[in-house]
Amino acid sequence: MNSFAIVIFAVVALAILWAVGLYNNFVKLIARSEEAWADIEVQLKRRYDLIPNLVETVKGYAAHEQGTLDKVVQARNAAMKGGSMAERAEEENMLTGALKSIFALSEAYPDLKANQNFAKLQDELADTENKVQAARRFYNGNVRDLNISVDTFPSNMIANIFKFMKKEYFDLPDGDAAQEPVQVKF
Repeated sequence: MNSFAIVIFAVVALAILWAVGLYNNFVKLIARSEEAWADIEVQLKRRYDLIPNLVETVKGYAAHEQGTLDKVVQARNAAMKGGSMAERAEEENMLTGALKSIFALSEAYPDLKANQNFAKLQDELADTENKVQAARRFYNGNVRDLNISVDTFPSNMIANIFKFMKKEYFDLPDGDAAQEPVQVKF
């Protein structure tokens, strides 16, 4: 074997190793973003599970506020349906607004505000909101890394060959008041 053939073989071997490395990196980035999305869904499910308890607690104190309670239940049901990232963000935004209206009710009902069940649910929801926010940041960071790899040269060649696609960020719409976490301080 002459030296030219050895050089060609070495170049081809390096190119194959490089392509395999990039492919494996894409697989890792996709797995991380899917894991991060699962973390978001776990926290959202926790949030959805807390809401019926909150509504039941409020019902006893504010029976004539049924419209507000129905709005929260409808927003929860809509958020649980899923959909695209943009639809999910919008539905979560509406749910956050509905939850704010429930917490505002407690100002009008001092007995509700003093109820230990209500206070515990407020604390759990505040904790869940913080966890959702952290999970969303983790997800968006992983999506950013994947999207950068899909867009940048030379990894974009491997992305195009194997049809690796960019993922959508999970962000709340710009300029909306619901970008802030639910405030549960009294």
